[in-house]
Formats: sequence, C-alpha cells, structure tokens
Amino acid sequence: MASREYHTALESFPKGIAVPGDSYEDVRRKFAPAHGHDPGPDIEVESVRLAGVGGVWVRRKGEKTDRTLYFIHGGALVSCPAETYPFYAAWFVREAGAQAFLVDYRLAPEHRFPAALDDCVAGYRGLLASGVAPKRVAFMGDSCGGGLAVASLVRLRDLGAPLPACAVALSGWFDLEASGESATNPVGEDRFVNPVWIRERGRDYVGPQGNPADPFASPIHADLRGLPPLMLQAGQIDITRDDAVRLAARAGRAGTSVTLEIWADMVHGWQGMQGFCPEAAWAVAHASAFVRRYVP
Repeated sequence: MASREYHTALESFPKGIAVPGDSYEDVRRKFAPAHGHDPGPDIEVESVRLAGVGGVWVRRKGEKTDRTLYFIHGGALVSCPAETYPFYAAWFVREAGAQAFLVDYRLAPEHRFPAALDDCVAGYRGLLASGVAPKRVAFMGDSCGGGLAVASLVRLRDLGAPLPACAVALSGWFDLEASGESATNPVGEDRFVNPVWIRERGRDYVGPQGNPADPFASPIHADLRGLPPLMLQAGQIDITRDDAVRLAARAGRAGTSVTLEIWADMVHGWQGMQGFCPEAAWAVAHASAFVRRYVP
C-alpha cells in the first residue's frame, strides 16, 4: 500500500498535465513549473559540449569520482532541455556517488527523429573521447529518456562502439504506439501520461509520415542482443508498465541480463517525487545501488 506521503504528493500536482489533444507547446508550458529547480548548495553545474553536442555536468562539490552517469532526460521528447534537469540528476549523483553528464539532445518537433538519438549517440562517443572509460559509465534515462537510452545502446552496438557497464530506465517509454496492456486496460488513473497523449508525442517525434514502430524510436521492437545489464523500473498504475514487462522479456530471450521492478500503486515517473515520499527515495536508492554494482 502506498504511503500517506505519496498520496499527499500526488494530490499536490495539478490535474490535466497530459491531455489528449495537447500541442507540444502545451506540454512545454505545463512541464516547465516542475523542472529547473535548484539542485542544492552541494552541487556544481557546468555547461559543456562533447563532440559538438551540448550538455551539462552535474557534480558534488569537492568530490572526485570517475563513476559517470550518462543521463538522458525525460520531457515527452518535446520539452525540458538539459539545463532544467540538474536537480533530478543530482539525486542520483548523491546516492550513487557519481558524476552525471546530462546530454542536451535536440527536441521535437523542430528536430524530428532520429535527431535526438543521433545526439545521444554522439554525446556518448564524445564522453569516451574526453577520457571517460566505458566501463565507468552507466546510462540512465527517465520517461522518454529511458527509451532513448535503450535505443542508443542498440545503435552503439550496431556501430561497434564500446558499450557502457549498465543502463537504468526509470518509467521508460519503449513503445510510442502505447499498445501494451497497461495502456489499453489501465488499472488506475495515471495523471502524468495517457495512451493517446503518448501517441501524439510520438507523432511529434517521428513526424506525420514517420513510423512510430521503428525499432530506434520504439525499442520494444529492437534486437536487444549483446546489450549491457539493464534495470527497468515501472509503476503498477504507470501506463508504460507493460512496455517495461515486454522489453524485459525480449531482453531475456536475447540473453541480455535484466532486472525488472514493478512498484505497487505507483504512477508514471513517481521517482520524481524524491523528497516528498519514501517510495521515490527507495526507487532512487534501488537504481543507484544497481549502478554501483556494475560500476564499483
């Protein structure tokens, strides 16, 4: 049963965050108040470019570590540039004892698929070129960033590039057609996403003539052989829950190690309630422990 703090935190968020028919401008306007917070006095933030791709380093002041999170932010593929996300990455920087590079991939619809994927791949290769060893890197992505993280791994594998030690997807978007059972037969109200809205954001991303089932847009269809160990977190009420379940099964059949966590009573992206409810803190701790296991 979810904690009282969780229910209080959930009720503090406005209704109507993800409404079918919203434009990408609506998404940006609605998401803005929930991002861009101060990451805290212990965190330093530095904007840089790696291999021509912009991004933001997030580090604890005075702490030296080469354990690196390659962080791919959420925002429904259309919003929340990297400069608004250090506060989110900082939770994992602290818990995992890591530094994080937030890649500032191009946003749709101004930049259609595969622009965001291209930037994520190029940014990672730039990170390695800067001297960070792949075995010291963990991919991490929340919401649509989780889908981009898995798609980037597949692209990097196909290119023969060195892969990171592991990857974590927090309420990842793996199916832009929102065809899973949790989307078609939800078990509760998820005010942060709904199936039609996800499909609309997918259309923003791939374009009117694009294919949302392309494996690099929806990695639920991808060949997952040869990927590093994956951790997939999803909530029971999360519309994208079944996408994580299906991706885990597909990864397992391909011989890729996968840890799947389904959190009872949780909605999409509950990890973002860090500081407001214990379930978010526990989820951050679980994901960080996974990172530390593979990047000791």
